[in-house]
Amino acid sequence: MQHFRQVPDFPMNSASTASSVLIVDDDEDVLRALERVLRQAGFAVETFTSASAFLKRPISDRPSCLILDLKLPDVDGLQLQEAMSQANIQMPIVFVSGRSDVASTASAMRFGAVDFLEKPVDEAVLIEAVSRALDRDTTSRLRRSQMAGAREKLARLTPRELEVCRLVARGYLNKQIADELGVSQQTVKIHRGRVMHKLEVGSVADLVRLLSVIEG
Repeated sequence: MQHFRQVPDFPMNSASTASSVLIVDDDEDVLRALERVLRQAGFAVETFTSASAFLKRPISDRPSCLILDLKLPDVDGLQLQEAMSQANIQMPIVFVSGRSDVASTASAMRFGAVDFLEKPVDEAVLIEAVSRALDRDTTSRLRRSQMAGAREKLARLTPRELEVCRLVARGYLNKQIADELGVSQQTVKIHRGRVMHKLEVGSVADLVRLLSVIEG
């Protein structure tokens, strides 16, 4: 059985070696074919023949994506997608299926799948979908790292310093902050200096950017 529509050879993707592509498919012929195409394109690949085997794998600390067959013998693809969501496994998914299923496609995309591909899979379409999925995971990981760093810095502030911080970010002048909080301008200056030091920012613009990481 043909599993792919052939296209010319792809150049090796140097950035992809820092990422992982995981494949879950109970058809070992399809599994090997998917693995071969992606390895030839330069991706690091891991394969699994069941959802349960995949779930036993430790979560990777590098950008990853999952190529997931819709129909599996133990837990089907949509159920695995739901289980990953409930377990807070934030890994982009590219679904593959042997037949068109509008309802399943709609459900998969509604819950965040990157793409839904029909077999036989076009190699170019597969690699493009995997690349988008890995880009999405890289961006998400960076965003989560930035948010964790920003929260860690904000946790250094006292409640009063946090109040001053938010007012400074809103563009309040020292006098306005003093009036708002019922304290002296000198007290505001002290709190403001501590805020800038604890948050490791050198300007109001930097402060605003740090808060926007968390608050959007």
